[in-house]
Amino acid sequence: MKPKFKSQHEELALPPTIINEEEKYEVKEVRKHRKQGRGIQYLVHWKSYRDKHDQYITELELPHAKEMIEDY
Repeated sequence: MKPKFKSQHEELALPPTIINEEEKYEVKEVRKHRKQGRGIQYLVHWKSYRDKHDQYITELELPHAKEMIEDY
């Protein structure tokens, strides 16, 4: 079924970059945080993806985004 309105059209995101046979995604911004157990998770918005793809990720899973986390 085709979308009736432009806002219903699903934009395709860019595929991840492949480095050493691993998928890599680029963080666009850190939007908020939450406590999870003894640690903290950060809500990450990925470059070239829509808001619905945002994810809570631990700092250990974001080794290349330390500066973004500090700026947040």
